[in-house]
Amino acid sequence: MSEVKLSAETRTEFGKGAARRIRRDNKVPVVLYGHGSDPLHLTLPGHDLLLALRTPNVLISLDIDGKSNELAIPKAVQRDPLKGFLEHVDLLLVKRGEKVTVEIPVHVEGELAPGGNLLEHVLDALPVEAEATHIPEQVTVSVEGLAAGASIHAKDIALPNGASLAVDEDAVVIQVLAAQAEETEGEGAEGEEAAEA
Repeated sequence: MSEVKLSAETRTEFGKGAARRIRRDNKVPVVLYGHGSDPLHLTLPGHDLLLALRTPNVLISLDIDGKSNELAIPKAVQRDPLKGFLEHVDLLLVKRGEKVTVEIPVHVEGELAPGGNLLEHVLDALPVEAEATHIPEQVTVSVEGLAAGASIHAKDIALPNGASLAVDEDAVVIQVLAAQAEETEGEGAEGEEAAEA
């Protein structure tokens, strides 16, 4: 996993008014915490941070006021519900070699067995423990030829070297549901007849 380097500035203003002023300057209010240290309030360049957060669990190298460098991963991201811009980000302080628990997106490939069955993602992301500097970007699961009733458990998914499950190994990640289109069509027709009567 690559590191994204961002320049951070410490901030001393807090509250809604201060946050609005920061966002008007195309920056994002950020809190960096972890390792038992006091939370550090920062501002980061908005556009650069937005691009960095496109990669799940991105490793961010922070140059704080040109004085210190810290590594962090995103922990919580608040976006404007309508416009989608970043309102606030919480970053978790990490160290090289340290293990962290993160959720990795599950990518599905392959075609289900014929029959119009449905694929249900019980878990969109798989909780794993991995070294902070080697967090996998995603795990890939093949559903090739799976029929109704089949399921893929956490223990069935091959993890990259150094990563281990942080969830019950019997947890269902993906399951195949039988198609129910015929029943739905029948119910719809009965409903129409009842409405006409």
